Amino acid sequence: MIFQRALRREMASAAGATFTVLFSISVTWTLIGVLGKAAGGKVASGDVIALIAFAALNYLPTIVILTSFISVLMVVTRTYRDSEMVVWFASGLSLTRWIQPVLSFGLPLVLLTAGLSFIATPWAQLKSSEYVDRFEKREDLQKVSPGQFKESASANRIFFVEGVAGEKAVVQNVFVNTVDEHGTAVVVAREGVINIGPKGERYLVLKNGRRYQGTPGQSDFQTMEFESYSMRVTPRNQDLDAERNINAVPTMELLADNSNFARAELLWRIASPATCLILILLAIPLGFVNPRAGSSANLIIALLIFFSYSNMVKLVEASVKQGKASFVMSWWPLHLIALLLVVALFAWRLNLNHRYHPLALLSALKRNRAADKKAELK
Repeated sequence: MIFQRALRREMASAAGATFTVLFSISVTWTLIGVLGKAAGGKVASGDVIALIAFAALNYLPTIVILTSFISVLMVVTRTYRDSEMVVWFASGLSLTRWIQPVLSFGLPLVLLTAGLSFIATPWAQLKSSEYVDRFEKREDLQKVSPGQFKESASANRIFFVEGVAGEKAVVQNVFVNTVDEHGTAVVVAREGVINIGPKGERYLVLKNGRRYQGTPGQSDFQTMEFESYSMRVTPRNQDLDAERNINAVPTMELLADNSNFARAELLWRIASPATCLILILLAIPLGFVNPRAGSSANLIIALLIFFSYSNMVKLVEASVKQGKASFVMSWWPLHLIALLLVVALFAWRLNLNHRYHPLALLSALKRNRAADKKAELK
């Protein structure tokens, strides 16, 4: 019990440090991306903090999986590096005795990963999509910031306003450049305001301005002055109840959906806790390190295994999404192969007579050290 408590405490400390580093990197990366979208006018500046939180929540399952894997691996590697594992084996204890304390530490993380994958991540995707769609469905004029050129939702119109005044968002000194099938038209006006038509459509009503159309110097060039000029600014036809991103669909709805996209998304959500559990067990036999060598090789191998495993899950998910494989025959084979690999590694470590067994390698290392000392004395 003392050993198990000490082991869990050490793994929790390693997990805390690992999670802090990984989470900080992901939040920083997300912050750069969201701020870039806000600067480009793709999202509202007031939604930046919320979008960062939702994006960070989407990354959490992957971060928790990698944190659990690295933390167990680091603790096992340290016991080999400090020769504690030699004492462990010499006391007649097996490597399988590590499974219970590691699972007692890792199972809460597996459950946390399952909760994030099945509940929290879809909710975060849904809320993030709602924030982005809400901004995209706003009128073009409401997106305009004073002193900046902004492109309309239909990508054929550019707005520039010098200022906004009043509660009704009356814009002053308006410049509008429009490109359509009739050519290029430029409209300048002292002020403009949004009016709503009888069917709910929205118009930008410009007052006291001029309109230029065509190419200056050509015979078809036109210019006109107006006291009032209406311009429709309702974005292109968009269904407010458009189909949501499949990543944002709740798990219970996915179970009732038999489409390939829904089955592929369900496969991904099942794979997250399964991957977390298998990698935690894999870290036990994978943690061997030569005390005289560095321990960084184990971490590099662990990262390669993690990314390879994730890419294989993505590959299977793509096959289900494209209809090349069925969900029933796709969600379990990869995890079964990984589990068999864990069993094979445990069997290899438990085979004390194998020439590459850790205990045999450490014994050979000690014999070499003794031989070197005798040679020096001679």
